[in-house]
Amino acid sequence: MTAKLHKTAWLLLGLFFSVAASAQKFAFTHDDTLRGSITPERAWWDLAFYHLQVKLNPADSAISGSTTIQYRVLKPSQTLQIDLQRPLSVQKIVQDGKELSFRQDGNAYFVTLQKKQVAGQKESLIVSYGGKPHVAKRAPWDGGFVWKRDKAGQWFIATACQGLGASAWWPCKDHMYDEPDSMLISITVPKDLSDVSNGRLQRVTENGDGSHTFDWFVSNPINNYGVNLNVGNYVHWSDTFQGEKGPLRLDFYALPEHEDSARRQFQQVKPMLKAFEHWFGPYPFYEDGYKLVETPYLGMEHQSSVTYGNRFRNGYLGRDLSGTGFGLLWDFIIVHESGHEWFANNITYKDIADMWVHESFTNYSENLFTEYYYGKDAGSAYVMGTRALIRNDRPIVGYYNVNRSGSGDMYYKGGNMLHTIRQIIGNDEKWRQILRGLNKTFYHQTVDGKQIEEYISQESAINLQKVFDQYLRDNRIPTLEYKIVKNKVQYRWTNCVAGFNMPLQVCLNNSGPVQNLNPSTDWQTLQTSGVTRLTSDPNYYVFVQLKP
Repeated sequence: MTAKLHKTAWLLLGLFFSVAASAQKFAFTHDDTLRGSITPERAWWDLAFYHLQVKLNPADSAISGSTTIQYRVLKPSQTLQIDLQRPLSVQKIVQDGKELSFRQDGNAYFVTLQKKQVAGQKESLIVSYGGKPHVAKRAPWDGGFVWKRDKAGQWFIATACQGLGASAWWPCKDHMYDEPDSMLISITVPKDLSDVSNGRLQRVTENGDGSHTFDWFVSNPINNYGVNLNVGNYVHWSDTFQGEKGPLRLDFYALPEHEDSARRQFQQVKPMLKAFEHWFGPYPFYEDGYKLVETPYLGMEHQSSVTYGNRFRNGYLGRDLSGTGFGLLWDFIIVHESGHEWFANNITYKDIADMWVHESFTNYSENLFTEYYYGKDAGSAYVMGTRALIRNDRPIVGYYNVNRSGSGDMYYKGGNMLHTIRQIIGNDEKWRQILRGLNKTFYHQTVDGKQIEEYISQESAINLQKVFDQYLRDNRIPTLEYKIVKNKVQYRWTNCVAGFNMPLQVCLNNSGPVQNLNPSTDWQTLQTSGVTRLTSDPNYYVFVQLKP
């Protein structure tokens, strides 16, 4: 396919998706609002600490347990919302030894508090629950509990619940805007199995019923979906990474049948950490360590407990998503899911509508990892190669307050948006300091997407608002339209948001000089002659089209 035909095909494809997106409608429900908004019954209290206790009964895929919720009263109120998804159910809620009444509304429980709630006070309550949790059909995309067995017939169990929500398997304040300052996770399993969860292992307690309990303490704030359990007959080994904040403990867990493969493949963790500390700053959870844990699904960015199921192969299940060959030089799941420790677990969206904050930056981290070890051209080739996977079906930013994310283009298009912004800034060291500054400025915080946009504009000293509007809130690819008029070149932006004004680097003719343009949506004239063709720097995710 020639370049011209290739561009025409993409334009037609973009038009198709634009029409499809405009016709697409979502019907949001009362449950969506209860799940996705900061309701009055959530707003008045601030999470301080969770103690999650869960006992697994693999024989019938049931769980039982409780969550102790410690919170700070921000303003007086007597009704508190707790979330737990059906078919699980709340059995009892207790505060200060007194059982409380509650009413269920879908997956939300509204608790009537007897004790007067006074602003500034710290309080706690215990929510007891049980049942058979939602079983994942295709984790991690359709999340929930995964109940499988290894080759030896032992149970191999895990959780993954981004989007679906942590309330799919434990009672919590299931909205991303509020995180506990710390957490204790106590998982009870049959004595022939082990549990690996977030943070550091404090103790293992042998129980009288043939089970044992693993207590894991998380000393940093943690988002709901980042909490996980991983249960199996694990082999465990440790190592240490000498990082920017000193020694970082590394722990690895794999099934016995995969130990040799895992020991070989997991050696990629140290190079990954070295590259990401260079680009993003220190690993955000030194106190809790870093774990890589084999699971019966592909993988997920669970905080300090990154899960892995990539079959101990480089690429994405052995494939290079970029089509360049560079994606086969490293393990996609180790790199991508670990990149989320900075963008998802350190900097966390408040609303899933801003999921791009997690996925665009982490997609882009694949490019930066490639660049760190194989050179800038390799990194650029990788991210540009992923453009073949962009659909331009609908905006990347989703719908607020209803737990609805935007287009899956938040991955590949989002990564290319950031790569384009790097070209606009035109200073690689400044760009690196912006990435590091994000992780320092918003350290262990939940954010709105707008905060990230404004920070990058501020630190780059360039107003990038229209750039973000174009790539995040519109599904069209901006096109530099030009025409030759009396031996002069006239040009403007089309197929774009109103007021789009992104600067662009172009080449005059096929191999002529590079020209920096500042196009707007109004026609401008290039004061040069003898030009018959404009081509854009391919690092910008745009189209260039000659107007007849």
